[in-house]
Amino acid sequence: MQITKQRFLNRIGYQFNDHALLELALTHRSCSSSNNERLEFLGDAALNFIIGHAIYQRLPDIREGELSRYRSSLVKGVTLTEVANELQLSEHLHLGAGEIKSGGHRRASILADTVEAIIGAIYLDGGMPPCEKSVLQWFESRLENLNDQGLKDPKTQLQEFMQSSGSPLPVYEVVGVSGVEHNQQFTVHCRVDGLKKPTIGCGSSRRHAEKQAAELALKGLIA
Repeated sequence: MQITKQRFLNRIGYQFNDHALLELALTHRSCSSSNNERLEFLGDAALNFIIGHAIYQRLPDIREGELSRYRSSLVKGVTLTEVANELQLSEHLHLGAGEIKSGGHRRASILADTVEAIIGAIYLDGGMPPCEKSVLQWFESRLENLNDQGLKDPKTQLQEFMQSSGSPLPVYEVVGVSGVEHNQQFTVHCRVDGLKKPTIGCGSSRRHAEKQAAELALKGLIA
């Protein structure tokens, strides 16, 4: 057990002085009234600052609006869930019996929130320098590919999200086409593991409809 925990700490890139902080960061509200929600709040603020600062330094010629867009693409729930899967976070979560039964260890929102809680715990335990070091380590490849990351369409983001969790790829199906030949409206269903019902996208082309359905699926997975 200790070896497994040490490997987890190695992946995080930080050795805690107060291990109780780490355990608190891993504790979901379904498990205890003493849980990670306050750490999540703190970690969210620290994450936004660290990523914002990194983007500011790496993109000196980009205006404020674009900087905000790039930051949003990195700190959103989908990206945090990918980070959680890379850290193999799910096997260390402390969940209540109901959440365990319903597959809470794979729920995107729980994983994303726990990443933020761990960031908050590192900040409290060691201050900003080690907190920043760990976060930048987790996000290094994404920061290196910043321009591409910010421009990825919803279909690509959804596919990468499913791959990061070891889930089957999304399945798209055209379920309706209406209108005349040069003014058609397509309706597409997107089916993914983790959502009981397909999401529905509509657009003037199959591609646009699939993008809308993928975007709705992403939102549903991290709700």
